[in-house]
Amino acid sequence: MVTLKVKLLDKTIPVPGYAHSGDAGLDLYSTIDCELKPFERKKIPAGIKVSIPAGYAGFLQPRSGLAYKKGIGIVNSPGLIDSGYRGEVCAILINYDPVSTFNIKKGDKICQMVIKKIENVNIELVEKLDETDRGEGGFGSSDK
Repeated sequence: MVTLKVKLLDKTIPVPGYAHSGDAGLDLYSTIDCELKPFERKKIPAGIKVSIPAGYAGFLQPRSGLAYKKGIGIVNSPGLIDSGYRGEVCAILINYDPVSTFNIKKGDKICQMVIKKIENVNIELVEKLDETDRGEGGFGSSDK
């Protein structure tokens, strides 16, 4: 099991944690009260700094309930937290609802952070790539 070191910047909000046994994402919480008007985006601080081990990265994911019920997403989903980053973790939330303003209260769950093993790659410049059945098909090409 990997250890994630967490520094709480605001001790009045919950410690990041898994809601259920077996969950992939740690719940993160807002440190501020604010509102997101329709189609507005804001950087919401989660009140933590983290030390992610080398060879791993953190990925901020939207909460499915907020996405489904309120139209709340993350602009750069998933938000990437590299292992060398030591600043405050923030989520760039967006309100996709065309009519309703979304209110965030301090201590509300705002997103999830998934810690995943990553691999670095060597870059090899080539003149030609190997051919596949798919070739250059993309952007809906399998829906013919």
